[in-house]
Amino acid sequence: MQKRAVTLALCWALALALIGPPRLAQAAEAGPQLPSFADLAERVSPAVVNIRIVKTVTGRPLMGLFGRERGQGHPSPEELFERFFRGPGGGGDQPREFKERSLGSGVIIDPEGYVLTNNHVIDDADEIVVRLKGEKELPAKIIGRDAKTDLALIKIDGEKNLPVLPLGDSDKLRVGDWVLAVGNPFGLEHTVTAGIISAKGRDIGAGPYDDFLQTDASINPGNSGGPLIDLGGAVVGVNTAIAAQGQGIGFAIPVNLAKKIVGQLREKGRVVRGYLGVYFQPVTPELAQQFGLKKPGGALVAEVIADGPAAEGGVKPGDVIVRFNGREVNDWHELPAMVADTPVGQEVEMTVMRGGDEKDLEITVGELKDGEAQAQAPQRQSEDKLGLSLQELTPDLAQQLGVGASKGLVVTGAREGGPAAEAGLRKGDVIVEADRKAVETLKDFQGLVDGLKPGGGLLVLYQREGRSLYTVIKAPKE
Repeated sequence: MQKRAVTLALCWALALALIGPPRLAQAAEAGPQLPSFADLAERVSPAVVNIRIVKTVTGRPLMGLFGRERGQGHPSPEELFERFFRGPGGGGDQPREFKERSLGSGVIIDPEGYVLTNNHVIDDADEIVVRLKGEKELPAKIIGRDAKTDLALIKIDGEKNLPVLPLGDSDKLRVGDWVLAVGNPFGLEHTVTAGIISAKGRDIGAGPYDDFLQTDASINPGNSGGPLIDLGGAVVGVNTAIAAQGQGIGFAIPVNLAKKIVGQLREKGRVVRGYLGVYFQPVTPELAQQFGLKKPGGALVAEVIADGPAAEGGVKPGDVIVRFNGREVNDWHELPAMVADTPVGQEVEMTVMRGGDEKDLEITVGELKDGEAQAQAPQRQSEDKLGLSLQELTPDLAQQLGVGASKGLVVTGAREGGPAAEAGLRKGDVIVEADRKAVETLKDFQGLVDGLKPGGGLLVLYQREGRSLYTVIKAPKE
């Protein structure tokens, strides 16, 4: 039996030696070849730069020694001395001014030395030094920046005829397309990583104009401001953020958004945007039902800013904006970009749903100033049968809570897991309307609650932190 087993093993080995390798070779020739990015990486890397900044901050400098973003510069010997021998405050607990260093990336988009990067990379910089491939370092200055999109334009001094990368078309990207990320993660210069476009149009809560590309090409601290590049060697995004709790989840600003503003940054140093003067929020299925909409969509106006373009054009709280300047507003998040792209002073037609009917309004778009709102209303956070404890609003309470309302009901408690808490109400909110009626007394509100059918919804307008929001509280099913 043992002799037979050995004979069979020798036969199998001979068969594999004679037949296996040719077949394996044929399979390898017939199978798909993995791409090599070597030529592309070599071609694009010279136009990617390392950005080092120094800025003055006030505080306790070494409290953040181990909390500083890794890869954004190493502590100096003086810092180490202060941290370990003088204590966290560097010789005392009183805050003081000190120099902070950090690193980022950028891409040269003009041979005269204009570099596109993130605003947060160069924000509050006292000194900017750009390091080219080949270790040449040159000073740079800020030409323009825009905090709302986190983009900035800087210019290298003393150098011309620099290598550049063209700006591509991010709208043509498809989920699954190959891309490269080039930058300086953790200070490791000209690191190249590859991945695909994982998703488009991501809203990550960074601002009103969120429209990020998501990629699994590795992006780490220090990559900020560096380019996301397609296989043709064009910039399709500006690497900006990572998902702190995830791996292989990075975000880049689409280059088409950058192209809209880079000219203004170069000419004016800032971005001029259209302004409507409303706070709005998404339309949930429950809100759609309450406002007579066939399906969720559009942007629900929670508050109209006094004397703003929308107020002058007749917009009212409770209107649902469904069309702006000839374009459908399918989702509330589309509206800020539509308004921002509209020239200041232009008269546009805006369609709203009001009381179940469409109404056309003429709006003259204003200019968005620093500090003005051009975004959604603040988002929801996380006793009667709705799980609410209320008290009537007084002038003193209104002042303490910082609300504009003079009458209404203050939420003093919302039972965890109860209908009101599930709808987003919390302690300190001020209910000013219920079922589209002003509520001033507990009796007013209780009457509406008593009239609710099991499973029915009560439309509520409330104020939080100076802003207004709608929500629907669902009565328990009995």
